[in-house]
Amino acid sequence: METTIYFEEVENYFFLLLIYKLYADIVNINLGSTKELGLDITDEQISELESAIHDIDFAAAAEHEKRVRHDVMAHVHTLAARCPRAAPIIHLGATSCYVGDNTDLIVLRHGLDLLLPRLAAVISRLAKFADEYKSLPILGFTHLQPAQLTTVGKRASLWLSDLLMDERALSRARDDLRFRGVKGTTGTQASFMQLFNGDSEKVRALDKRVAELAGFDKRYIVTGQTYSRKVDLEVIAALSGLGATVHKMCSDIRILASRKELEEPFETSQIGSSAMPYKRNPMRSERCCALARHLITLHANAANTHAVQWLERTLDDSANRRLTLAEAFLTADATLLTLLNICQGLVVYPKVVERHIAQELPFMATENIIMAMVQAGGDRQVCHEKIRVLSHEAGAQVKQHGKDNDLIDRVKKDSYFAPIISQLDAILDASTFIGRAPEQVTEFLEEEINPLVSKYKDVLSELEKPVALNI
Repeated sequence: METTIYFEEVENYFFLLLIYKLYADIVNINLGSTKELGLDITDEQISELESAIHDIDFAAAAEHEKRVRHDVMAHVHTLAARCPRAAPIIHLGATSCYVGDNTDLIVLRHGLDLLLPRLAAVISRLAKFADEYKSLPILGFTHLQPAQLTTVGKRASLWLSDLLMDERALSRARDDLRFRGVKGTTGTQASFMQLFNGDSEKVRALDKRVAELAGFDKRYIVTGQTYSRKVDLEVIAALSGLGATVHKMCSDIRILASRKELEEPFETSQIGSSAMPYKRNPMRSERCCALARHLITLHANAANTHAVQWLERTLDDSANRRLTLAEAFLTADATLLTLLNICQGLVVYPKVVERHIAQELPFMATENIIMAMVQAGGDRQVCHEKIRVLSHEAGAQVKQHGKDNDLIDRVKKDSYFAPIISQLDAILDASTFIGRAPEQVTEFLEEEINPLVSKYKDVLSELEKPVALNI
């Protein structure tokens, strides 16, 4: 059975147009540069190639690929038929990887240029949320068990901190990209040395000039037939790291939604469950986790592909990369769009938060009660034993009988604690248990988040418009 996928079977012709245009641009860049350096290439040939960039015969390309079973040569034959004057010089001295790899590097950089502002929009919106709720106390958790209080905004700042690292990793991966340039079949530039009659300086100048015309100020000075697949691994690693961040954040949101303390957006006509009409399932966060988990797994794929590139290269990277690179960027894009929608509509329920604090705070306040009693003249060890007994009694009411935490009522009824009864309300003020959380959020936003947001200020107004999810 025929299993080869031809161009006519691919619906996204816009993407094919982009790739084909890039292929043609690479050819033109190469020919224009070699002409500058003295090869017998005419302006007429270059003009003919330039005029063909947007005039693509996809059907012909598909037929050529069926016949020659080689994607780049299918492009070359199609372009040659469209440009008969330039046909003799198309692909002169080049290899498939000259066309494909250089194009991939352009596409990778362009893809990162699209994702980074999306990530910045998420960071900007989440920063507003963190600032708004930086002083609202909420139960903190360690081991998924109630711990000291934090604030809603401080917890959001932890998500922001991870996203900030993702922006740095993606920016670094983007800025580290170089151009493969003009390297030949095994990276030695031997074919170009032949074209320029052994003039090494002209070949070096060509390599540099092609990179410059493609918009890269740096090139990989040494390559095999391909640029190292370590480059793909670095890019995928950054994207995979973003996936881990999103999965952690959206898992937190799902946990908080189950406690009814915080919710993602939920439209008035939205259905949470086909069987249970009352449910408000966090489907957006679940979707982000699903996508992010796939994004995380792609790291191992890219690592394994790089690991098996024998010597100057093997071809078992090709089909894999066509899936992995595209999936990584498309998955990251869909994840960020969904995450932005979540951040634009996060809802906090302070009364539920307060009720949960009230259930746990009496236990957390025991040390403060002991210190207050000592300051009032009590014995620390005696007080500790009193609190221990009362705490266990209150805990039994909660765990065995499903009742509310009545530790404070028990303290009030015990005459031993009479000296500090008037101080209990102040001792139990939740805002006194959050440390410097509000100040930490303010410092973090001012010193680290705001400078990053300013970096993208020219595009954020458009990207921060409300995102509508149709499904």
